This record gives sequence, structure tokens and C-alpha cells, in this order.
Amino acid sequence: MSAELSTRPGSALLATNVTVRFGGLVAVNDVSFDIPRNTIVSLIGPNGAGKTTLFNVLTGLYRPSTGSVLLGERDITGFPPHKIAALGMGRTFQNIRLFGLMTAAENVMVAMHSHTTSNLLQIIARTRHQRREEVQARVFAQELLDFVGIGRHADQYARNLSYGDQRRLEVARALALRPDVLLLDEPTAGMNPQESAVFVDFVRKVRDERGVSVLLIEHDMSVVMRASERITVLDQGEKIAEGSPADIRSNPRVVEAYLGRTGTTGSAR
Repeated sequence: MSAELSTRPGSALLATNVTVRFGGLVAVNDVSFDIPRNTIVSLIGPNGAGKTTLFNVLTGLYRPSTGSVLLGERDITGFPPHKIAALGMGRTFQNIRLFGLMTAAENVMVAMHSHTTSNLLQIIARTRHQRREEVQARVFAQELLDFVGIGRHADQYARNLSYGDQRRLEVARALALRPDVLLLDEPTAGMNPQESAVFVDFVRKVRDERGVSVLLIEHDMSVVMRASERITVLDQGEKIAEGSPADIRSNPRVVEAYLGRTGTTGSAR
């Protein structure tokens, strides 16, 4: 572990010397970065930079070839996604993954299963304990839907919600896990500039009022610059820069990565 990262206090999530190989292809090469508690951090880079691969390592979809991932003080390297979620990491997806024929409230309640204790027999028998947990889950689901601004849609099918409201529902469902860290995969994809600006304010509200640290993968650089307190930049699987938005905006290696090879400032896969 590098001295810089090992002595940095208060990390909500810490990746150290992560390398991911697919056969002879090195998708991520010796990348270390952290998310301090109660901060918003963005992970950016041009197409093929390795962001999605690293994101999938953090959430347990991929196991790193070498390196480690800590959630708080706990080593979660190689843990399956459901166990990482139960330990305090929520995420959304670039492509919305809601249950379209379930209501907004039901979508949120589904995510609470790791925090309930009723077993299958109790659910089938509708025991007093199970009914009490269900009532508590409905109350919490409504609280989260109110928090994200779509409480009035609690009983609507998810597929009938607007695109922006579906994005908010995804966040509410992730918050149902009571996470310490929330990972958002291109949350403003498909939004117009005004909607994106509103979403930035919403992400800050999540951080401030729910006490959640946030990691963004985002292609919209205006969103990244407005929302982030720190930015980590990948290019061809390696970390090439890290710092404040002002630092990143003026970093010649970042400018080269976006303009020199890709010819665009907008890609972020």
C-alpha cells in the first residue's frame, strides 16, 4: 500500500494497487484511489480507459487480479455483489434496471431484504413479525421516495414514471440499503442540461442529508466539474491524474487524453 493512501484518514472506500487482466489484456493497471467520507468523487477518462472495469471491481462483479478494496475498515476484495451491498455499498446502473411492473414503493422495498429477518416460512405464513417488518419497510420506502422527490408516485408502476423520475427511483432503491458509499454509473445519461444541473444539486443533497459518500462515473464534464470535490482520471487502464476540478481542468495529461487521442471531451466509458 502506498504511503499516501495508507496514511489518509477517513476513507469510505479505498482501492489499492488494483490490476485487472483478461487473458493478455490489462484493463486496469496498478490503480489506487480513495473516496474520503462525505465527499463526492468522480472517476473519468476517455473510451476504453478502464473506468467501468474498475467500477465492477469495487462492486464485486469482477475480482481483481491483484490489489485490494476496502469498504471502511473492511477488506471486501472478491466479495460477491450481494454481500458488498449488505455491508454498505449501493449502486445505480447506466442502463436503468427497475422492475417495470412493480410500483415505485415495491421497487424500493425489494432492496431492503438484506436488512429484514423474516424467513420464507414466516413470509408465507404472514406471521406477526413478518407483517410488522413489512409495515416498517413501507414506511421507510415512502420516506426515501419523499426524499428523492417522487413520493407522490409511490403507487405508480416504475415503467410509467418519467426518465428523470426513474433515475431518482434508482437512487431511492440504492439508499434503501442504508449505504455508506453510493456509486452512480452515468446518472445523467439522457438528460438535458437543465435536468443534469438539477441532478447535481440532488446528489449534493444525498451526500449532505443522508451522510453518504458518492462516486460518479459520468461523461458530462459540466456535471463532473460542478458536482465533484475530487476527480480521478484514468487513461488506457492507468491513473494519470487526481485532484480538484481546477487541477484536472488544467492538467496537460488530461487534456491530451481527451483531445489528443479521442478528439472529444464528452466520452467517459
